[in-house]
Amino acid sequence: MDILREGFTAPAAHEPPLRVSTDLPGPGTATCLMPGLLPGIPAYTVKTNAKFPGATPALRGVVCLHDLQSGELLALADSSSITSWRTGLAAALGTHLLAASGADTLGFVGAGAQAGRTLAGLRHLRSWRRVVACDLDRDRAAALTPFVLANAVDVAADVDVVVLTTWSRQPLLDASGVRPGQHLTTLGADEPGKIELSADLLRTARVIVDDLALAARSGALGNAGLDASAAAGTLTDVVRGTLPARTCEKPVTVYAPVGLPWQDLALTWALYQRARTPDRIIIDLLA
Repeated sequence: MDILREGFTAPAAHEPPLRVSTDLPGPGTATCLMPGLLPGIPAYTVKTNAKFPGATPALRGVVCLHDLQSGELLALADSSSITSWRTGLAAALGTHLLAASGADTLGFVGAGAQAGRTLAGLRHLRSWRRVVACDLDRDRAAALTPFVLANAVDVAADVDVVVLTTWSRQPLLDASGVRPGQHLTTLGADEPGKIELSADLLRTARVIVDDLALAARSGALGNAGLDASAAAGTLTDVVRGTLPARTCEKPVTVYAPVGLPWQDLALTWALYQRARTPDRIIIDLLA
């Protein structure tokens, strides 16, 4: 969490990232994110992902860690794990910073692996009196929390903070389904065509994104037909203290990240350094 918080204030967080997505023949999509860069880290990452909603895990691919001076390949990391943890922890950080200080009830729309990582981060940052969830697979929701509800509208009616982690291609919540003081984090709208929150909700809420251009091109704003002007600013602005997290003018807050390459580097570099420590036991899986 500290690594990601520092990354949001780094100059590299403002560099235009290259994010290329394309449909594959069949149900999947492929995405490439590069380069992952952060000041002070002598390496960069290139990540390729394939997303298949019906598979387990739904995301498969690799994060390549390269030496910044020579291009030497230093390590390969499973992108499913890296992406899940960096997205979940960054989402937890954004949610915690934007949600009202007294918010203590939390709901998930979609209860897959990403929901579990985000919940782990949010439990690290504050105490929650009640956690509820809904999912197309009721058993999956029950594995996340014993309090299972029927749908997104029921979740929003029950809690202060809602985190959406779905594959939806149509809005699950609109302006009529939320109330003043609530916070919503939408993680599913991370590539063209995916949408969880309606345009009318996003227009009336205080929206914070991780990158303005990406949010308008392939994130929650652009997928709802809105441009970057619908966002109040970025999470970097909030972490740095140059933008208030909440105002009384827009009583609902929304965090709508797409995901940035430097986040892959932040976690992969930390894991690479841990693996190279003298007391680390290395197991040869081929032996």
